[in-house]
Amino acid sequence: MAIVDARPIIKAGDEPFDTIMQAVTALGDNEELVVLAPFEPVPLEGVLSSQGFTYEVVDIGDGDWKVTFRR
Repeated sequence: MAIVDARPIIKAGDEPFDTIMQAVTALGDNEELVVLAPFEPVPLEGVLSSQGFTYEVVDIGDGDWKVTFRR
């Protein structure tokens, strides 16, 4: 499993997309990617869905979200 905590990246004013896509590229066939974000990353869900991923979204409180992507 790979975990990308996008919260500090976004808080610093940066864009986490490249970091997330690097993690996607490094995933093994049956590995999951967990993304932690300060909002539900709907655009990312669309991008990875188009690449064959399913996802599960959980509101973890305090405005933060956990999204688990699976091939």
